[in-house]
Amino acid sequence: MSLSGSMPEDLPYRPCVGIMLINRDGHVFVGRRIDQTVEGWQMPQGGIDGDETPAEAGLRELKEEVGTDKAVILREMDDWLCYDLPRHLIGVALRGRYRGQKQKWLAMRFTGHDGDIDIKTHEPEFATWKWLSIDALPGLIVSFKRDTYQKVIVAFRDLAKPAGS
Repeated sequence: MSLSGSMPEDLPYRPCVGIMLINRDGHVFVGRRIDQTVEGWQMPQGGIDGDETPAEAGLRELKEEVGTDKAVILREMDDWLCYDLPRHLIGVALRGRYRGQKQKWLAMRFTGHDGDIDIKTHEPEFATWKWLSIDALPGLIVSFKRDTYQKVIVAFRDLAKPAGS
């Protein structure tokens, strides 16, 4: 049961956007969260506020988490992807109000240079960051998000290549 006394399946999913940010070499941005107790990396993601579209939320989250707006949207996934939090995090993570997240994923091409990335934002979420091959993503992601990441990889694999190729 969650802290509110509800069963996890009674809690809603948090509407969220996820971003696969791809650089000119075809590598994907990942950050290691500041608040994680286990080693795990993730792509930028965050809640969709009010009447924002996923695209608007994605561009805002990119600025808030990665410190840059130097990107263009290449594609939006047709489907929403959901993941459930592990039982021990229900009632704790996501302010205790959600069972997991319902995400709309965007692929974006990073148009800047590495120096344009600044994770020391107003409310930092990442301790460090790096670019990596799309195939390296599943091995670095926390287990409860792996299925979602596999689907995102399938959807955007054709975009994770050097610009212009």
